[in-house]
Amino acid sequence: MANPEHLERLREGVATWNQWRKRQPSYPSPFKADLTGADLFGAYLFGANLTGANLVEADLKRADLRWAKLREADLRKADLTGADLFRADLTGADLLTATLTGANLTRARLQLTKLVMVDLTTAKLVKSDLNQATLTLANLTEANLTQANLFRADLTRANLQRAILSKAHPWKATLFYAGLQRADLTGADFTGADFTGADLTGANLDGADLDGAYLREADLTEARLSGANLTGANLTRADLRKADLPKANLAGAILVETNLAGANLVGCRVYGVSAWNVCLDGAEQFSLVITPDGEPELSVDRLELAQFVYLLLANPKLREVIDTLTTKVVLILGRFTEERLAVLEAIRAALREHEYVPVLFNFTGPENQNVLETVQTVARLARFVVADITDAKAVDQELQLIVPQTKVPVQPLMLAGAEEPGGTFRALWDEHPQRLLDVHLYADRDALLTSFREAVIAPAEARAEELKRRRGRSIFKAG
Repeated sequence: MANPEHLERLREGVATWNQWRKRQPSYPSPFKADLTGADLFGAYLFGANLTGANLVEADLKRADLRWAKLREADLRKADLTGADLFRADLTGADLLTATLTGANLTRARLQLTKLVMVDLTTAKLVKSDLNQATLTLANLTEANLTQANLFRADLTRANLQRAILSKAHPWKATLFYAGLQRADLTGADFTGADFTGADLTGANLDGADLDGAYLREADLTEARLSGANLTGANLTRADLRKADLPKANLAGAILVETNLAGANLVGCRVYGVSAWNVCLDGAEQFSLVITPDGEPELSVDRLELAQFVYLLLANPKLREVIDTLTTKVVLILGRFTEERLAVLEAIRAALREHEYVPVLFNFTGPENQNVLETVQTVARLARFVVADITDAKAVDQELQLIVPQTKVPVQPLMLAGAEEPGGTFRALWDEHPQRLLDVHLYADRDALLTSFREAVIAPAEARAEELKRRRGRSIFKAG
C-alpha cells in the first residue's frame, strides 16, 4: 500500500509535490516516495520528481509523465498503458513485467533501464535512448523505435515483430553490439539500421526489411532470414553460418569476407552482389536469381558464377574478351637462357603476327606449387600450347601436369641437333598422342619463323578443332 501522506501530497499537484520533496531529509539515505499500488490513472504528473520512487503495481494508465524524473524508480508490474512519457528520465529504473502498451516514450532516457518481460506493444520509442538497457523477453511488437539508440542493449528473446527501427539513430551507434539472441524480428522494418557487431544468433528475421542495413561483423549464426530484404545491406565479415535465407533479396549487398558456410541461399536474388573472399563451404546455392526486378529471371547455382554470368550478358565487350581468352591465347613454355632470347622473341612475334595472345612462362627460378597451378590454369584457357623441349628436363614437370589433365594440344619444338627427349617424354607421347603432337625440329631462328605457320600453328589449330569436335560428340552421347 502507498504511504497516505506521500499520495496526498502528490495529488495536491506537481508544484506542491516537488517543493515538498525538496524539503525531505536525504540523510542517512535519499528520500524515496512510497507509492506502491497507487491509483494514478490519468494523473497529471508533468515534470514530477519521482526519482527512486516505489511505484510497484501502480496504476499509471494514461498518466501525463512528460519530462518526469523517474531515475532508479521501482516500476515493477506497474501499468503505464497509453501513458505519455515524452522526454521522461527513466535511467536505471526497474520496469520488470510492467505494461507500456501504446505508451509514448519519444526521446525518453532509458539508459541501463531494466525492461525485462515488459510489454511495449505499439509503444512509441522514437529517438529514445536505450543505451545498455535490458529488454530480455520484452514484447516490442509493432513498436516504433525509429532513430532509437540501442547501443549494447540486451534484446535476448525479445519480440520485435513488425517493429520499426528504420534509419535508427544515424548519428550515433544504434544497435552496435546489441544482444538479439533468438529474438523474434519477423517482418520488422530495419531500413538503414546499424547492427554492427550485434549478436543475432538464432534470431528470426523472416520477412524483415533490412534494406541498406549495416551488419558488419554481426553474428547471424543459425538466424532465419527467409524472404528478408537485404538489398544493399553491408554484411562485411558477418557470420551467417547455417543461416536460413531462402528467397532473401541480396541485391546490391556487400559480402566481403562473409561467412556463409552451411547457409541456405536457395532462390536468393543476388543481382549486383559484391562478393569477395566469401566462405561458402557446404552452402546450398541453387536457383540464385542474377537479373534485377522487372526482368525475366535468370538463375545460376553458384554465387561465384553469379557476377561473372551477368557481366557476360550485360557487357558485349567482355564477351569479346572471353572469346579472345578461349580462342586466341597461346601458352609458351620453356627455359630460355640469355643466349636464346632471340628464339623467345621470335615465337612471341610470330604468334602476335597471326593475331594470337601469347602468354609466356620463362622459368628462370625454382618451381613451386603456385607456379605449377598457374601454368595449369592458363593452359586450360589456351587454344594450344607451344613447348620448347630443347632442354626437355626444363619443362618436364609442366608437361606432365598439362598433357594428362587438360584438353588442349601441345606442340613441342626442338633445336635440331639437341639431345633427344628422354623416356619420360616418350611415355607421355605414347599415352596421349591426341594432345601431344609430333616434335617440330628447327635449324635456327630464321628457319623457325619461315616454317612457323605451316609447322606450328596449322597442326596445333587442326588438333584443337579435332579435340573440340570430340568433346562435342561426347556431350551429345552423354545427353
